[in-house]
Amino acid sequence: MNYLLESVKHLYAYLAVVPLIPFALIYFGYGAYVKDRKRAFRMAMDVTTALLIGCVAVLFDKMSGSGFGLYGILLVMLIGGGLLGNAQFRRKGSVDVKRILRAVWRLGFFAMSVLYLLLMCIGIGQSLFMT
Repeated sequence: MNYLLESVKHLYAYLAVVPLIPFALIYFGYGAYVKDRKRAFRMAMDVTTALLIGCVAVLFDKMSGSGFGLYGILLVMLIGGGLLGNAQFRRKGSVDVKRILRAVWRLGFFAMSVLYLLLMCIGIGQSLFMT
């Protein structure tokens, strides 16, 4: 059982390092299966977001020397969900939780993609010029 857990952890780590690869695999593989590129793109975004959250959290922790990366990301996502839910309640009078979660998750994909690129470039620059 411990071997299985370690294998899953290593697989997640390898996929999270270069999230473009799992995104492309899911997009083209699922797209060929369902024959709907729009649905495949959304599926690839959803899966890649989980990988990006982990990778950005680790990059942030390594650069700042703190352990707040994952908690900070989750905090921002919760606050964003609360703000979107409040806006939806004021506009429509009710809250569609599924829609809010989907919006926060997809916005998280774009935010994590930008942060991933930014933190990766900073990390590579630090490792090149600090040695």
